[in-house]
Amino acid sequence: MSFRYLRSMLCAQVCGLLLVLSFHAHAAGADEGAHTKAAVLAVEDHWLRAEGTGDVAWLAQMLLPAYRSVGADGRVHDRHAIVEGARKNQGSDRAMREIDAYLKAHPADTRVLLDGDLAIVSFYDPPPAPEHLRSSDVFVYRDGGWHAVYSQHSAMR
Repeated sequence: MSFRYLRSMLCAQVCGLLLVLSFHAHAAGADEGAHTKAAVLAVEDHWLRAEGTGDVAWLAQMLLPAYRSVGADGRVHDRHAIVEGARKNQGSDRAMREIDAYLKAHPADTRVLLDGDLAIVSFYDPPPAPEHLRSSDVFVYRDGGWHAVYSQHSAMR
């Protein structure tokens, strides 16, 4: 794997983590299967933790087979790439320590739009964050739970 690919993957993970820190208090204890904004945020939080700890089984069931993530560099990552990227974090707390430290230093602004069985979570890391990214995760409600279908990360200029 190239350095640019790894950097892009880490960037996507950090963006997800920024969202979690902003809404963690609201999502804590929320039923992930509920049809609510709090449930979407709880799934987003679980997603971050699953990537950081290497919980590939949970990620594989939460990400829909057609899931795609487009990084700020324009590269597209599919479900398999995200799951395999998380696998390297199994048995180590290094990724979660780095994520937690970054989130504490860079609070995010987050919004949730819920329309029927569709939810869009939008967030950004404002200055002085080094990447200045604006991101969105798109979820659909299926089979009693929220599942990610698409993520977009864009550099703020």
